[in-house]
Amino acid sequence: MEKTNHLSIRTDKALHDKIQYVAAYEGRSMSGQILYLIQSCIREFEKEHGPIPPEDGK
Repeated sequence: MEKTNHLSIRTDKALHDKIQYVAAYEGRSMSGQILYLIQSCIREFEKEHGPIPPEDGK
């Protein structure tokens, strides 16, 4: 099984409520929506700058 890491972030209520709304609209949990957004950001970065080597991603 792949090891997972925990990430905790703080947001104000308005931002929390909006991301929760978007997640529900997209049929995802909030955690799933945030993971989707992070993965999208990384894909865009790598498209512009090339793959991030595993050792640099730590």
